[in-house]
Amino acid sequence: MTDEARRAVEAILMVADRPVDPHLLAQVTETPPAEMDALLAELAETYERDDRGFVLVKVAGGYRFQSHPDLTAYVERFVLEGQHARLSSAALETIAIIAYKQPISRAQIASIRGVNVDGVVRTLEQRGYIAEVSRDPGPGQAVLFGTTDLFLERIGVDSLDDLPSIADFVPGAEVVEALELGLRVDPVVEDLADDGEGGAPTGSAPMPAEAAPPGLIDLDDAD
Repeated sequence: MTDEARRAVEAILMVADRPVDPHLLAQVTETPPAEMDALLAELAETYERDDRGFVLVKVAGGYRFQSHPDLTAYVERFVLEGQHARLSSAALETIAIIAYKQPISRAQIASIRGVNVDGVVRTLEQRGYIAEVSRDPGPGQAVLFGTTDLFLERIGVDSLDDLPSIADFVPGAEVVEALELGLRVDPVVEDLADDGEGGAPTGSAPMPAEAAPPGLIDLDDAD
């Protein structure tokens, strides 16, 4: 592999505004695909070994430069607050559901979240994080949504297979049981023994007529 090809790859990745497919890099530099894969792996290893402030990573099927993970605090200080629009918690919940359950319809998302999601889905679609991927074959042929390559790029993974297992976020059976026990209200056992005449419970006094709740009708006086 020539130094020119190596420098060309670095120059292309430096100006690219999105991850670059390795096949495109191979085509532009007139390099066999297998050699390009080896070159990219070598570059990534070199930057890591030299402890550079950036790394070469593969995301959304392509390669790009990004800041080293352990320098996040400095990058956050540099980026002015409010320069980028952040997703709301509702949008984050919705896109997480889509990522793990895709393809999925609006109605299915709403049934999981328990609220109307039309506005949130519209926002995610406008930002390019989700897109229509198919139609439900059932009645109505509802639109089914899935995540896009831009979503993978934004969260920094190469494919959906790299997402953490959803089982990691589900508490175990013993935790669920402990929560149920902690939230359960023990019934108060009251002394319901009556006075032997079928009247009010022992120790209770009859309710005076003037103390009766408004609207309570005395059936003995009713016509």
